[in-house]
Amino acid sequence: MPAIPSTTVANLRDLGGIPLSGGRAVRPGLALRAGQLDRLDPAADPEFSALGVRTIVDFRTNAERASYPDHVPDGVHVLVADALADKIAQTGAAPVAAQLKQVLSDPALADEKLGGGRAEALFADTYRALVSTQSARAAYRTLLTELADPDTGPLLFHCTAGKDRTGWAATIVLTLLGADDAALEAEYLSVNAAVREAFAPLVEGFTAQGGDPEIALALIGVRASYLHAAQDEVVARYGHFARYVREGLGVPDEAVERIRQRLTAG
Repeated sequence: MPAIPSTTVANLRDLGGIPLSGGRAVRPGLALRAGQLDRLDPAADPEFSALGVRTIVDFRTNAERASYPDHVPDGVHVLVADALADKIAQTGAAPVAAQLKQVLSDPALADEKLGGGRAEALFADTYRALVSTQSARAAYRTLLTELADPDTGPLLFHCTAGKDRTGWAATIVLTLLGADDAALEAEYLSVNAAVREAFAPLVEGFTAQGGDPEIALALIGVRASYLHAAQDEVVARYGHFARYVREGLGVPDEAVERIRQRLTAG
C-alpha cells in the first residue's frame, strides 16, 4: 500500500491491500507501521486521527524512548516491546539500527566503525538477532498476541525509523497471512523513499562534513540482503517459518488462525 500522508508521523503505512495467495489481500485499517511518534500531533494531523489507532507497539530501546518519547492520543494502549534489549546486553552498546542519528552526526566515527562494508555486515547481524534473541522473540510475540485479539482495534507498530525492527515485524505478519516472497520484499523495500526523505537533512550534513555517502545509504535505507539475513536465520534455527512462530515466538496455531481471520480480506 502507498504511504499514508501525515504531517507529523514519518513513514506511516497501512499493510492493508498487500496481495496474498489465492487472490486475497490484507484487510485495510487494522495493521499499520511507522517511524517514531515523537512529533505526532493528533489535533494537527487529521489523517492520523482518522485511522482510529487504539493500540501501539513500540519496539525501541529505553534510550530511544527517553530521547524521543512518543506523543499518543488519549486512550491509546501503548505496549513497550524492546526488540534489541538482549543484543545491547550482549555487546554493551546499541546496534547501529538504534543509533542512526548519533552515527550520522560524526563522519569520522562512522568511517572508523562502518566503512569498508562493515555497515552492511552489522545490519545483517542485527537482523539475525531479531530472530534469535529472547527480547526480540518476546517483542514479536507481543505484536502477534495483540493482533490476534479481536478487541485490539487498529494497531500501529513502530521503531525509530520504521524500517528495520518494524520491517521484520511486517514481514512476520505478512508471511503468516500468506504473502509470497515478491510481495514480502516489495513491502520491505517500499519504505526507502520515505526514510531517505526523513533523514535527508542528516545525510546532507553528514556528507557535507566529508562523510562517505555509501555509509549513509547503508544506514538509512533497507536492503534485500538485510531481510534475507533474518529469513535465513529462521531457516537455520527453526527449519521453517511456522515453527519459528510456534516455538520461537511462542504463538499458538489458534492465535495465528485468529490473525488470519481478522486481517485477511477476499
